[in-house]
Amino acid sequence: MSKIIVRGARILGGEPQDVLIDGETIAEVGTGLDAEGATVIEAEGQILLPGLVDLHTHLREPGREDSETVLTGTKAAAVGGFTAVHAMANTFPVADTAGVVEQVWRLGKESGYCDVQPVGAVTVGLEGKKLAELGAMHDSAAGVKVFSDDGKCVDDAVIMRRALEYVKAFDGVVAQHAQEPRLTEGAQMNEGIVSAELGLGGWPAVAEESIIARDVLLAAHVGSRVHICHLSTAGSVEIVRWAKSKGWNVTAEVTPHHLLLTDELVRTYNPVYKVNPPLRTEADVLALREALADGTIDCVATDHAPHPHEDKDCEWAAAAMGMVGLETALSVVQQTMVDTGLIDWAGVADRMSFRPAAIGRLEGHGRPVSAGEPANLTLVDPAYRGAVDPAGFASRSRNTPYEGRELPGRVTHTFLRGRATVVDGKLA
Repeated sequence: MSKIIVRGARILGGEPQDVLIDGETIAEVGTGLDAEGATVIEAEGQILLPGLVDLHTHLREPGREDSETVLTGTKAAAVGGFTAVHAMANTFPVADTAGVVEQVWRLGKESGYCDVQPVGAVTVGLEGKKLAELGAMHDSAAGVKVFSDDGKCVDDAVIMRRALEYVKAFDGVVAQHAQEPRLTEGAQMNEGIVSAELGLGGWPAVAEESIIARDVLLAAHVGSRVHICHLSTAGSVEIVRWAKSKGWNVTAEVTPHHLLLTDELVRTYNPVYKVNPPLRTEADVLALREALADGTIDCVATDHAPHPHEDKDCEWAAAAMGMVGLETALSVVQQTMVDTGLIDWAGVADRMSFRPAAIGRLEGHGRPVSAGEPANLTLVDPAYRGAVDPAGFASRSRNTPYEGRELPGRVTHTFLRGRATVVDGKLA
């Protein structure tokens, strides 16, 4: 690999500096670095971050390659500034064995656009009845540390306890999709004023909060790690805040769409806004932003959920739940958290790289931008403003809630171990 100098970038939003990349590693950080023999990237006014890490991505392969593949999903991740993603287990077949997680891991290696860390299922077939091969998945080449039945809740308390006990042996974590199924039968959107006016089945906040309350207590009882996926209500924030005040090993994530969008958008009956958990109220959105700012919520995770056109271009009740998010995540975080003054760019690095890498125990990512560290880097132009055009997405799917909406910021370059995967906003 040739040497690369990123000239005059503001590392984590600080003073302008040069960064010399030599091979797979950051060789030097300083000012006026010697550029002889190096490719120079002029980055005045841009922000240099460690490569982003997503704890919650749906790559759909194997089984639903009409929605996404590991290749197209990792291309989308690179465009969004990500150098590592955790691929959820709800594939066909389910990633509940060493064989399937190794297949996904190898496909990630072949893609070359970002590292893919498979998430193993907690239960066989996501059916919630019998623990999957947690130990075998951990011991496989994929080295699985995160386990989740995401898309479904592990609603059986005994199964959840057993999973927490099992993963404790190798410092794993159970990532829970908190949704009490009996309270959400027939649910189509957030339960509240809007659902009542529209006559759509409601998904009450307590369906999320009751599971989180149970699981933080279980994690404390067992002495294990639990991670809450896509936390979405003000009540959930308070439960996690309380659990952390006790010193319990509880972490949580929030999605970009839950930081920006509310259930008022469902009045359009546009299925692009149908998601699980559903878009909540303005009060919930503000509580989530505050909790991300104060560290109660540890990180931002995209819950990138691609669907083919026919699964979204239909009546609301028949539409699939989910939104794509890898290519717009950083822009939404800039709009909702940075431009509002709630966090700075160092806070973005913490919530979108350092902490998710630590939660997933992912080596080589979420590292400081300093000499000797792996050159997993993202360069962002925060002054950019542009309307979202899904026709230009690298993802195979187009189900974005931001089509036509102006968002700030643009990833100009992404580096995976010193190799440019994105140059001038385009895939390399």
